[in-house]
Amino acid sequence: MSFVRPEARAALFRVRELIVAGGLGLIGLYWGLTAFGVLFWLGWLILAASVVMFFTFLQRVWFGGREDGPGYVEVIEGQITYYSALSGGTVAVRELRQLVYDARESEHQWVLRQPQLPDLQIPVSSKGAPELFDAFSALPGLTAERLLAAQRCAKGNALVIWQRERNLAIDSARSKDHS
Repeated sequence: MSFVRPEARAALFRVRELIVAGGLGLIGLYWGLTAFGVLFWLGWLILAASVVMFFTFLQRVWFGGREDGPGYVEVIEGQITYYSALSGGTVAVRELRQLVYDARESEHQWVLRQPQLPDLQIPVSSKGAPELFDAFSALPGLTAERLLAAQRCAKGNALVIWQRERNLAIDSARSKDHS
């Protein structure tokens, strides 16, 4: 029998990394203020590392939300897979050409576009969707701040958050070939 409600347990589990970083920071601060010698310097080093960890984990918490939406997301070795009863698909992160945050409908979603394949639409509230943070952060030129700002500012719009640099001469030649 548990004395902690399931909702509270889920909330604590979601911020567990923040709790660990905060605990390490407190230990580092304590050692930095009370110890001497090597432990003194180690304490300040641990405090600095925990502050960096805390803000990194905080971005992840802000990115992920509730996970009660349709489907399941899995990110394994640079490949994003979305499973759902109605749709699904797979996108290799290295093949991704455009990332869109679509907030036009009640269920906001990520739209992943790759050449010559249908778009993969992943609801933001899908189980496992917070794993997308690390996959998206690995895209060249895309920052965590831009990801978080898109989620806050989209409000009824579809925003292109990231687009891969491409050679326009090659793209226009390809489009002429397909015409």
